[in-house]
Amino acid sequence: MLVWFVSCTAADRKPLQRVIKSAQQIIGTQLQSLEDIYKIRCLRWATDIVKDSSHPGHHLFTLLPSGRRYRSLKTHTSRFQNSFYPSAIRELNSSS
Repeated sequence: MLVWFVSCTAADRKPLQRVIKSAQQIIGTQLQSLEDIYKIRCLRWATDIVKDSSHPGHHLFTLLPSGRRYRSLKTHTSRFQNSFYPSAIRELNSSS
């Protein structure tokens, strides 16, 4: 889910959200939305990458001089902008 969620369109997300809504009605409890699930898993995966210096993507997570936020990646294509690493950095920066 982490890999494709950022790049999927609203038309792709709508049927998935409908499945979640149907499941809520069947089991009778509130479930997390797709966005909430993505944010939680994205933050967990990004913090694991930041902690593991042997991870191939570790060098993409560089702190700014303030030491609180991560440097945004310069993207030249929308395909890369909608990939995991730039979105993970945006999530890390918005959560701190």
